[in-house]
Amino acid sequence: MTKIFNNKINLLKALAILTVVSGHLEFSIIPMFPPYSFQIILFFFIAGMLFNEKYSFFEYIKRRIKSLMIPYFLYELVYLGITFLITPLTGKFWGFTPSFKNELLIPFVTGHQLDLISPLWFVPQLFISLIIFYWIIKLFNKINLTSVLRFIIFLIFALVSIQMGKFAENIYILPVLRTLFSLLFIYAGYFYTHKIENMINIFTPKIFGAVIIFQALLWLTNADYTPQDGIGLSFILVWGEFDNWIVPILTSFTGIWISLFLVEVFYNYLKDWKFINQIGQNTYHIMANHLLVFNIITYTMLYLKGIPFDIKNNADIYWFYCPLKLTYFYFVTGILSTTYLGVFLKFLKRKIWGKCEN
Repeated sequence: MTKIFNNKINLLKALAILTVVSGHLEFSIIPMFPPYSFQIILFFFIAGMLFNEKYSFFEYIKRRIKSLMIPYFLYELVYLGITFLITPLTGKFWGFTPSFKNELLIPFVTGHQLDLISPLWFVPQLFISLIIFYWIIKLFNKINLTSVLRFIIFLIFALVSIQMGKFAENIYILPVLRTLFSLLFIYAGYFYTHKIENMINIFTPKIFGAVIIFQALLWLTNADYTPQDGIGLSFILVWGEFDNWIVPILTSFTGIWISLFLVEVFYNYLKDWKFINQIGQNTYHIMANHLLVFNIITYTMLYLKGIPFDIKNNADIYWFYCPLKLTYFYFVTGILSTTYLGVFLKFLKRKIWGKCEN
């Protein structure tokens, strides 16, 4: 991979995590392209861009366990301790009752066994999706299936997954549903890297205009939110909630396109900006820790204002204090603190690992 490719991927990852955090604060950092219409899908797309089929199956699993699942369960262990620690202070246990099932199985089913790291539900799902994608791509390669037929098959998977949303109350349907939906976008990232990126210019003014017009038309299908709310056109992949049989797929692709476009336009201005690159390099840590930061701010504000903690405990984990005034304070503080926490943890890992090797 070239340095430019790696730099652009890093900027794309930074944009993706900024979109995730803004979505949890219910505002959009890209006008007309609300976060819940593509935020997690963009990470699946990036995974497809980075997908490498040269490894044997067991080597591939080993790499994915090391990069995805080991950090996940370490974070789960840490946050189990944090949740126990803060329970007497908050008056509420933010999660399921600890058990082997909840800590080892539920991560692969809902990923919401502990509220404070619930955004990390994406990690076990990405692990599942990538393993399935590996097998499918190997099969397609073996039978020499064309790119068009591959896309059609993955599109059918995504359409089927949307219909499966009717049965999503059964939580054991969720991993299947989410896998079928995500495979299309992993393949889209894979296809973009291998067939489009260096061969076709998809960022012309005419295409930009067409995407903007198309996105404006998609808003006509939006039944739940107004543009002022900033989170319309949403679908909730984690719970299999879809309001339309095709719009979630379309908004995912328009969100991916605008993200790629923004990276392309601003690449020369941002490629040497150290902090932006650090955000892209620490998306895992930002994903894992930003809710903790949000809740520290919330409980601090409640304490300073003399407001009983019950007002927070009666709401969900995403409730935060005085959104009209503090939304962007939460956002900036959350991104800054979790990015530098990631930088520190990587520094600590290098120090400890270096000592172990010596």
